[in-house]
Formats: sequence, structure tokens, C-alpha cells
Amino acid sequence: MSPRPVLVLGWAGALPFVVLTLAAIAGRGSVQTDALAALAAYGGVILSFMGGVQWGLQMGMAPEGGRIGYAMSVLPALAGFAAVLLPPRGGLPLLGAGFLALLAYDLRRSRDGVGPAWYPALRKPLTAAVVASLMLALAFAPPAAG
Repeated sequence: MSPRPVLVLGWAGALPFVVLTLAAIAGRGSVQTDALAALAAYGGVILSFMGGVQWGLQMGMAPEGGRIGYAMSVLPALAGFAAVLLPPRGGLPLLGAGFLALLAYDLRRSRDGVGPAWYPALRKPLTAAVVASLMLALAFAPPAAG
């Protein structure tokens, strides 16, 4: 079981995905456009943050080595940045793929004993909520949105 503060803060971090997705679905015109842009920007920030978690875990394991671990901590930031630069029809799926790929990596690392034992139980539902939000917003994005 995840520590309560981590659980609460994790879900608080997922809340903007849900709110911005609802705004993108309900909004029209510039409201929808702004909500989609904000969703992509927030997604890029959080994907980068999640990569930073991997950096911290890697430093605790092998500060001098572990090229793959360090690479996997930087790639999410690069993908998040690219997603922000793309129109929503390209950026939102890239973010979704980034979150899913990082989850798969996190789960593999957890099986190898890297990180706290409760981390997968936190990551799975949070990632599901994030990816569902991104894909739902994408489904309602107008064709002109990219």
C-alpha cells in the first residue's frame, strides 16, 4: 500500500488531466483549443517529472554507471517536449505512449527490486487515469486541432 501522502499527492497530480479533458470535451472554439494545449503542456511536464523519478532511482543505484537507467530518465522529458510542440492529434498520443512506455519500464524495474515495493500499485491506476484522459480528449479534439 502506498503511503497516504504519496497516494493523495499522486491523485492530486492526476486531477488536472481530468479537469482539462472535461474542458476540452465541453468547450468550443478557443476554450477547447486552450484546454487541449494546456493538457498537452501539463502532460509534458508530468511525463518529464516521471522521468526525473527514474533519474533519482538510478543515482541511488549506480551513480557512475547505468546508462540505460539514465537514458530512460531523460527520454520522457524529450518526448514530453516534442508532444507540446505538436498539434493535439500528434502530441496527445505521443504523451499517452510515453506514459505507457515509462509504466512498462517502471514495472520491470520494480520486478528487479528497484524502488519501493508499493510503487507499481500507485503507478498503474494513475497511469490508467492519465492515458484515459489524454485519449478521451483526443477523441473529442476537432480535426482542425491537428
